[in-house]
Amino acid sequence: MSGTDHQNGEAAATIGTLATPALLLDKNRLDCNLARLSSRMAEQGVVLRPHMKTAKSIDVAQRAYPSGAGPITVSTLAEAEYFAQHGFRDITYAVGLAPHTAARAMRLRKAGIDIKVLLDSPEQAAMLGAAGRAAGVIPSAFIEIDCDSHRGGLTGTDPKLLVVATALAEAGVKLTGVLTHAGESYSLSMPAALVAAAENERTVAVAAATTLRAAGHECPVVSVGSTPTAHFADDLTGVTEMRAGVYMFFDLVMHGVGVCTTDDIAISVLATVIGTKPEKGWILVDAGWMALSRDRGTAAQRVDQGYGLVCDVAGKIYPDLIVSQASQEHGILAIRPGSAHALPNLPIGAKVRIVPNHACATAAQHELYNVVSASSDAIHARWPRMRGW
Repeated sequence: MSGTDHQNGEAAATIGTLATPALLLDKNRLDCNLARLSSRMAEQGVVLRPHMKTAKSIDVAQRAYPSGAGPITVSTLAEAEYFAQHGFRDITYAVGLAPHTAARAMRLRKAGIDIKVLLDSPEQAAMLGAAGRAAGVIPSAFIEIDCDSHRGGLTGTDPKLLVVATALAEAGVKLTGVLTHAGESYSLSMPAALVAAAENERTVAVAAATTLRAAGHECPVVSVGSTPTAHFADDLTGVTEMRAGVYMFFDLVMHGVGVCTTDDIAISVLATVIGTKPEKGWILVDAGWMALSRDRGTAAQRVDQGYGLVCDVAGKIYPDLIVSQASQEHGILAIRPGSAHALPNLPIGAKVRIVPNHACATAAQHELYNVVSASSDAIHARWPRMRGW
C-alpha cells in the first residue's frame, strides 16, 4: 500500500506537531536528485536502473517512474517481492546467491517477474540451475565482477570468468551479463580521483564482457554503478546500464565525497530538545542511534560530522553543531572541536533536524517518511517503508 496524502479537508499535520524522533523527506529535493541523474544517464545513452535499497518505498519509486514501472535494483528478496506486488517486473537482485535465495527468486520468476540474480562461482551456477528446474523456469544471472577489490566477484582477468560462464550454460541458466560496483569510490573526495574510479569501473566491466563474448558467450548487459561514479563518469562507452541508490536522498558521506551539497540532502531526522548541560557544552535530544543509526561514515573523511549535522526546524544548519555522541535514545549536541561558534540557545521542547551520515542506515531505523517541502512546515503525506529480508 502506498502512502497517505493530507488533502480534502483532513486535518493537516505540521513538522511542529510531529512526535519525535521522526523521519522527514523533502520531496522537492528528492525530485531534483532524481531528475539530475536521470538526465545525466539519458545524455549518455545509458539505462538507469535505480537501486531501491535506500528508499524501500513504492511512493519514492513512483517519483522515479511517474509514467509507470521501470527497471530497478534491489538488495533483498523482500524488496523484490514488495516492488513486484506494486507492478515492477524488471528487477535485478544485486547480492550474491545462496540456496534459499535461489529458490525464492525462482518463485518470483515463475510468477512472471523478470528477476536477474548475481553469482561468481560454478557452485552457484549449478545451484541456480537446479532451483530453476525445480520451479520450471529458466533463470537469468549476472556474473559479478570485482573492479576495485571492494567486495565479491571475479577480477576481469580471472580465468574462472569463463569457467563460470560455461557452468551457467551447462546448468541451463541464461547469462544476462556482467555486473560491478565501484564501492571504493566512497572513500574518495577529489574530482579527478572520482573520474578515474568511474573509468576503471567501466574499463573492467567492458573488458570482462569482451572476454565472454570472444569465447562465444552472449553478454548483452554491462551493468555498473555507485552514486559517486554515476555522477563523475565522463565516458560510458560499452556500458548498458547504471545502478545507483543513495543519490535519491544523498547524505553527509556523499557530501564529503563531493557528489552533493548539504542543500541536496533530502532526508533528516526531527528531534526534540529534552535537556541541557551548559557547563559541558551539551544539548540533549530524543534521537539516539536507534533513530540516527550508528553509522559514522564521515569519521574517515576530512570533516567528521559526528552522528549528523544539526539544523533548525526549517532546515537551516547551525554552524558547527553536530551530534557528538549517541546512546540508544539520547543524542548529545555539541559544537565541533576547534570551532569558535557558540552553542545555540535551544530550550527544552525546541525541535531540530539532524542530517544523517548515511541515508540508507538512518532511513532503515524508521517505518515511514513524513513528506515535507522547503516552502512549508506542512506534512504533505506519509509514505510507508518496507522492511525485512
